[in-house]
Amino acid sequence: AERMRPKTIDEVAGQQHLLGDGKPLRNALIKKRLHSMLFWGPPGVGKTTLARLMAESFDVFFVPLSAVTSGVKEIRQVAQEAKERLQASEQRTLLFLDEVHRFNKSQQDLLLPFVEDGTLTLIGATTENPSFEINGALRSRLQLYVLKSLEASDIRSLLERAMSHLEGFNNQIKLEPEALDHLVAWSDGDARRALNALEIATTYADDGVVTAEHVKAALSAKSLAFDKGGEHFYNLMSALHKSVRGSHPDAALYWLARLLGGGADALYVARRLVRMAVEDIGLADPNAMRLALAAKETVDFLGQPEGELALAECAVYLAIAPKSNKVYEAWARARRDSENFNVAEVPFHLRNAPTGMMKSLGYGTEYAYYFDDPVGSFAQSYFPDSMKEKSYYQAGTEGWEGKVQARLAELLRLREEAKKQKGR
Repeated sequence: AERMRPKTIDEVAGQQHLLGDGKPLRNALIKKRLHSMLFWGPPGVGKTTLARLMAESFDVFFVPLSAVTSGVKEIRQVAQEAKERLQASEQRTLLFLDEVHRFNKSQQDLLLPFVEDGTLTLIGATTENPSFEINGALRSRLQLYVLKSLEASDIRSLLERAMSHLEGFNNQIKLEPEALDHLVAWSDGDARRALNALEIATTYADDGVVTAEHVKAALSAKSLAFDKGGEHFYNLMSALHKSVRGSHPDAALYWLARLLGGGADALYVARRLVRMAVEDIGLADPNAMRLALAAKETVDFLGQPEGELALAECAVYLAIAPKSNKVYEAWARARRDSENFNVAEVPFHLRNAPTGMMKSLGYGTEYAYYFDDPVGSFAQSYFPDSMKEKSYYQAGTEGWEGKVQARLAELLRLREEAKKQKGR
C-alpha cells in the first residue's frame, strides 16, 4: 500500500467530487492556494495521500504526526521549528495531523494560535464526525472536506494497477477474475485494506496465480469492517433502525447482517432492537417488546452465531409490525411538564393516609374510590391543582392502538359526563 501511494493527483482513486475538473481541491492545487483543512472520511480513502500531494505541490516543509503518538511537546517543537524556518528561508510548514480527534480540548486549543498567525498550515484527518470530536474554535479555522468510501470500480482499478505497476507486482503475478471480485467486495471501500489483502493473498500463489481460494485463505481471519465505537458503526445502526421504522424487512436484514458480520456485539444490537420496539411500535403491537426481549434472552443464552437468527426474526417482526410513536411523544410531553411543574403539590385527595395524623391533616379526604363511586372517580382531577388537565397520550390508528383510541374516546366521554353530574 505504501509503495502504491499515488505520486500525482490524477493517480488518486475516487474523490472526484473534490478532485474532478473545477472541484475545490483540484482548484486549490492549480491556483496554488494552500489553506488549513480538515479531511473527514473512513479509513483508506486517501487522506494521508492528499496531504502529501498538497505538500509536494506547494513546496512546503511537510511534517506528518499522529495524534495517537504525539502530544503538546511535539506540537510546540514543530511550531518553534516552523517559525525559525519561516524567518530563515520563508518556507512555510504544513503539519499533517492524523487522527486529530484523538487530541483532547486543551491539545486542540494549542493549535489555534499557530494556525491563526500562519506559523503552521494544518491539515487534520479524522474518521470521526467533526461536529462531535473537533472543537468549534479549531473547526472554524479549517476548511472541511468530506472524503467518501471508494466505489467498487475504484478498488478494482486500483488492484488491477497494482498487478502491473512497477511498484506493485510488475505483471509477475496473475489475479483470477473471481479472486479480484472477492478482494473488491471484502475491501469495503478501503484502498489500503484492499492492497494489503492482495499482498497477503499472493503469498499463497506458488504457481504465480492468485485464485479465489487463495483470497479466501488470506482473508480467513475475520477483520472488523468498522470501529465498534466509531462513526461508521453508528451509521450502520442508524440504517438498521430507520429500515425497521420504515417497515422494510429486507433492508433491516441487510443492515443487521452488516453489523453482525462486522463484529458488532450481538447483545448491544439486541438492546437497540428492544428500543425500536418501544419507540416506533409501542402500543400498536404490545407483543413487539416481548419478542424483542425474548430475542435478547436468546442471544444471551445461545451466544453467537446461533443466537443471531433470533435477532433476524426480531428485526423482520419489528419491520412488518404496525407502527406508533404515540407513547414516545406522550412521554416527552410528560417529562417536559414534570420539569416545568416540578414543585406542584400532590392534591390532598390523592394522598395516602396511613396514620391518624395524616387523616387529621386532610390526606385522602374526598377521594372517590372507583369501585365504590365510579362517577366520582371519573369526575375528580388527577393532576396538581396548579396545573390544568393535560392530554399527553393520543393513540394512533395502526394495529392494537386503534382499539386503544376507541377506549380513550370512551374514557373521555365518561369523564365529561361525570363532571357534569358532579357540577365540576
